[in-house]
Amino acid sequence: MTDPDNPDRDKRNWLYDQINPNLVQLHRIRRQIYSERTEFQYLEIVETASFGTCLVLDGRIQSSASDEFIYHEALVHPVMLAHDYPQTVFIAGGGEGATLREVLKHKTVKRVVMVDIDRGVVDICRHYLPAFHQGSFDDARLELHFTDARKYLEQTAESFDVAIVDLVEPLKEGPACLLYTQEFYQLIKSRLSPGGIVSVQSGAAGWTNLSLFTVIVNTLKSVFPRARPYHIYVPSFVDMWGFTAASKTIDPAKLSPREVNRRIATRMVTIPRAYDGLSHLAMFTLPKHIRRRIASTRRVATDNAPIFIH
Repeated sequence: MTDPDNPDRDKRNWLYDQINPNLVQLHRIRRQIYSERTEFQYLEIVETASFGTCLVLDGRIQSSASDEFIYHEALVHPVMLAHDYPQTVFIAGGGEGATLREVLKHKTVKRVVMVDIDRGVVDICRHYLPAFHQGSFDDARLELHFTDARKYLEQTAESFDVAIVDLVEPLKEGPACLLYTQEFYQLIKSRLSPGGIVSVQSGAAGWTNLSLFTVIVNTLKSVFPRARPYHIYVPSFVDMWGFTAASKTIDPAKLSPREVNRRIATRMVTIPRAYDGLSHLAMFTLPKHIRRRIASTRRVATDNAPIFIH
């Protein structure tokens, strides 16, 4: 209810998270912890009543303390465990450090190159969100760069066993538009070692919000011989969330629950909270209506015709 003496008072106590032009989610804010306009985007750290501390970029929740592990485990572990022996890993984005945290849980990892365009986001998250990164920025295996991920890959000759693309969604005014295109995925493909694999956060994958997900999947299919979409429910997003694993040779969907559990037990330093063999099987089992939408999607995002959300 709005305070009649101050109609804007109640509005300030709610985070308006616009899912699409026709749908907005409201999260009650208990406390505004920090806000700043960085060089590239508007950053807020807020404590919400339902999901605890949240990282918000350009008005959209990126991670919440209560459930970020669901998203980050889904993004990282299916491809890390699908690879036979991942030693070198490239991360695009992931400024709060939680993707890095999950990568470093794999015993085989010897080197991680993380590239984020926004130093401000990393510095602020490093200070205000220690529960998210859990000291991962101090790990000796990390090499951290503040530049455009596409520019970095164009200028390096290094190859990686696993690449993980954990970028904000492609807002038209945002910094990530040309990191969701066929040309960028071709660049990643050229930087993967033989037997390499990439995972891409692919946007909302719910009943009424499939347009970004299906185009990302189709674009990756135009580049890689194997591109497997999968999804999981993320409560703070109040929606299913999509990912895509792509490779020249690896198909993570073929891993059995037993094999996933065996690899977790032998290759990881801690047991994931949300992800295991049965979760893996469920994530790669898409409902019929989504499979049909993917099969009927013809659009490929390119540098000349990128995909945006509004």
